[in-house]
Amino acid sequence: MGQYEIVCHLVCGVEKPDPSLLPSGVEFRHQLNCVQEQAAGQSPCSEVHFLFSFEGRLVGALDAVLDSNARVAPFRILLQVPGSQVYSPIACGELLSGSDVYWAIATGATLEEINQHWDWLEQNLLHTLSVFDNKDDIASFVKGKVKALIAEETSSRLAEQEEEPEKFREALVKFEARFSFPEAEKLVTYYSCCCWKGRVPRQGWLYLSIHHLCFYSFFLGKELKLVVPWVDIQKLERTSNVFLTDTIRITTQNKERDFSMFLNLDEVFKIMEQLADVTLRRLLDNEVFDLDPDLQEPSQITKRDLEARAQNEFFRAFFRLPRRERLHAVVDCSLWTPFSRCHTVGRMFASDRYVCFASKEDGCCNVILPLREVVSIEKMEDTSLLPNPIIISIRSKMAFQFIELKDRDNLVESLLVRLKQVHANHPVRYDTSRDEDLVCGLETPTSPVFHSTSMCNDHKFGDLEMVSSQNSEESEKEKSPRLHPEALISVFHRAGSQSPDSRMSREQIKISLWNDHFVEYGRTVCMFRTEKIRKLVAMGIPESLRGKLWLLFSDAVTDLASHPGYYGNLVEESMGKCCLVTEEIERDLHRSLPEHPAFQNETGIAALRRVLTAYAHRNPKIGYCQSMNILTSVLLLYAKEEEAFWLLVAVCERMLPDYFNHRVIGAQVDQSVFEELIKEHLPELAEHMNDLSALASISLSWFLTLFLSIMPLESAVSVVDCFFYDGIKAIFQLGLAVLEANAQGLCSSKDDGQALMVLSRFLDHIKNEDSPGPPVGSHHAFFSDDQEPYPGTDIADLIRDSYEKFGDQSVEQIEHLRCKHRIRVLQGHEDTTKQNVLRVVIPEVSILPEDLEELYDLFKREHMMSCYWEQPRPMAPRHDPSRPYAEQYRIDAQQFAHLFQLVSPWTCGAHTEILAERTFRLLDDNMDHLIEFKAFVSCLDVMYNGEMNEKIKLLYRLHIPPALTENDRDSQSPLKNPLLSTSRPLVFGKSNGDATDYQKQLKQMIKDLAKEKDKTEKELPKMSQREFIQFCKTLYSMFHEDPEENDLYQAIATGTSAVMLV
Repeated sequence: MGQYEIVCHLVCGVEKPDPSLLPSGVEFRHQLNCVQEQAAGQSPCSEVHFLFSFEGRLVGALDAVLDSNARVAPFRILLQVPGSQVYSPIACGELLSGSDVYWAIATGATLEEINQHWDWLEQNLLHTLSVFDNKDDIASFVKGKVKALIAEETSSRLAEQEEEPEKFREALVKFEARFSFPEAEKLVTYYSCCCWKGRVPRQGWLYLSIHHLCFYSFFLGKELKLVVPWVDIQKLERTSNVFLTDTIRITTQNKERDFSMFLNLDEVFKIMEQLADVTLRRLLDNEVFDLDPDLQEPSQITKRDLEARAQNEFFRAFFRLPRRERLHAVVDCSLWTPFSRCHTVGRMFASDRYVCFASKEDGCCNVILPLREVVSIEKMEDTSLLPNPIIISIRSKMAFQFIELKDRDNLVESLLVRLKQVHANHPVRYDTSRDEDLVCGLETPTSPVFHSTSMCNDHKFGDLEMVSSQNSEESEKEKSPRLHPEALISVFHRAGSQSPDSRMSREQIKISLWNDHFVEYGRTVCMFRTEKIRKLVAMGIPESLRGKLWLLFSDAVTDLASHPGYYGNLVEESMGKCCLVTEEIERDLHRSLPEHPAFQNETGIAALRRVLTAYAHRNPKIGYCQSMNILTSVLLLYAKEEEAFWLLVAVCERMLPDYFNHRVIGAQVDQSVFEELIKEHLPELAEHMNDLSALASISLSWFLTLFLSIMPLESAVSVVDCFFYDGIKAIFQLGLAVLEANAQGLCSSKDDGQALMVLSRFLDHIKNEDSPGPPVGSHHAFFSDDQEPYPGTDIADLIRDSYEKFGDQSVEQIEHLRCKHRIRVLQGHEDTTKQNVLRVVIPEVSILPEDLEELYDLFKREHMMSCYWEQPRPMAPRHDPSRPYAEQYRIDAQQFAHLFQLVSPWTCGAHTEILAERTFRLLDDNMDHLIEFKAFVSCLDVMYNGEMNEKIKLLYRLHIPPALTENDRDSQSPLKNPLLSTSRPLVFGKSNGDATDYQKQLKQMIKDLAKEKDKTEKELPKMSQREFIQFCKTLYSMFHEDPEENDLYQAIATGTSAVMLV
């Protein structure tokens, strides 16, 4: 242990200090040492030493410390550093003669001040030193950490956020001491656990940091350290072994590791999933990186941040809200539900622009209240029957009563602040005609038009006054005169050849049922969403209400109302511009529902072109992806053009996240989730289908087009109805219902082609008995000419079966599965990238494939290390999966230098770094300060496997521009500073230990060079004298300490001198 002392400089004759004033645990020993200074004119000084023992152990004694004329604080706390011969304080004091080094940890002008420093050290530093085994480790730790501890920049900040700061601080110290990561590698949390190796458990500590999973064990004198980067994890799952029923298994490229613990297993697994998901998405999924603010600052992630992020993601997924929506509060409460005449227990979620409610009983009642719809938020009188109530009134003359709210005053205050901000950013301008049109005339005709004054008065959001929106409507029409004013189906609805009376009567019955529901549960986006409305949706939405209800269920109506004129402006800006995206759109326009009359003429085609082009202009990150045309064409059938645009925004950016991008990661993740659901719900089918990926590839279009491309249109729109109400859950359960209905045929199929035929025939014969219009022909119906009649299935029956048999999946379960399978999908893409890069590089180099694979892993790891701890540099962007495979990972000069020293055979001691810089400049053809894997490997291939003339040529080019610059920092002379050699110098081959026949090699090299001249390749430029000198210095540094160094040096010197004379 290190020795601490409080050194009190006293003038001779001063009395001994009062022991009661000394810090707790400090032993007083008066030692008056009068040491004569050798220098003239200096008087002896006296010192009183206060020695204390740490954990009851006294270590050594303080040697005499001589004071000088400098101003030294009268009280100091010192740490003895063993094995040194001088005294060298950190923050104060002077360099004095002596036998040991003492670090001045703290100083004080008074005893009270030094006591305060001592108390602080006891609290923040001393209790952590017990983890070290020797004095050197203590001294090294204190030297590096005392200033950081005082500033409380690292451990104190993190510790304040944990429930047990003292234990966390101690764990942080152990983590840093055991694994020696850079300071930027923040510890998130830690747990006691066992790591299993076969049947043998190793008890130790599991440390979860922002980029690594670490395990440490010290058992029976054996130390075990395990470090697994999150970015290397390919699978994270809960499993069991022979001894335990529940363990966490982590799978990397070559190994599986099991961890178990008696407590907190659920918590540990969730945090592991969160950390792996965050790291992989930040480093490997750059397409959506900038869309998730939670991933921007990994160094700030704490355990609480991860819990908050998980809650945020659940909130956005459950209510299908924008990705940028931030959750501020989750409060237990009860909501008055007039249809059941009681208060329903649940939770309130308050975010930036929404107040939402979800009942504790799944599906009982959900409510979404956009703040722009809210008129006032008021506190009511607190009573025994209505404890802590508040009333939220909305624009459509509805009021929502919440009771049993904890901390009601602060909640209301924060809600009012956000309400004011929302109304200030998006003033409310609604008119009666738009409201009536929104729900097809079901709104009360006396509904007023509101304009928010954006004023807060006590607990009620300011007064709202009636305004006319006629002028704004006219101006919008002037801006976008070309927009189609109504849903296409109202114009292009074909008349059937048979009498539609029965179908129309069913449609009228549905409309009547919906009217009754609107009266009881509400008619706007703020309606009560219960199991009853889900049943109505499953029956099929009436065509006259379909587009409007899609707007309400997706909350696209809020975006529409919040952005008046936005779509028209986008159309004006985007139309007429020609680029790759618009070419792709034009190519697909006439493939979008060609069987429907609406898209057999220019009216429908033009509307589709405007919507797709405007969206590509709005979101260039997505631009345009195939299948967006089919989805948009259906949206245009049932919604106005501007409404269809906002529905497309809701689908692409909220309801199907990451589906429509370069790699369709979201769709692939859901395909992987679908495979797991098949194993869970249809085990017999999963057992028969050995490779479920075949089913996944068949069902990919189900998810990308919501069954619109593989099912008759009049049936598929009922699926879209369920999707807008229940989200992706509806597609999962319907897919399972389709597979179950065809399980027998799939089990008897002999190959993937036959399985595809079974499913295609079934889906093509799904009918909609309730559709008011005639069946629309399907361009995908390539099995329609069956010799034998195929029994049809009604879509309503199929949807009902899907809800009854497979509707038990909750949003939380689906999001958990998505997180789990996103890891596998992203790692699958990484494997694909690696294989494609190696496939391109292998034919061009002589390096063995297995060595090339290891080099790729090193190259990628070097790139990742910079992403872990270094500040992003402009010339070193993150991984970009949209680039060609060979260019996805690139490294800068600093990273290249590290790799060069690690794997290059041309190491030249201290000269190696300079040679690495020149090599990087030579390989950086486009001068963007980055090189890719292919260039790196090609250079190594020449060094290891190239012909002699190729090696000399490369070495020559490293000593002329652009590799050698005017500002080259090589100023050392190898003659004055001998440079260390390498075990693998530039190879001159020897045969059986005989003397090297350099003449033969030189003759062969001359012949090779003569052949090179015959080629059309441009000759190398001539060297200047300065460049030639640098070339010779490199040669000498390569051969230094070679067994034949003297002969080689003489040869180089002779050759150099001869050339210089010429």
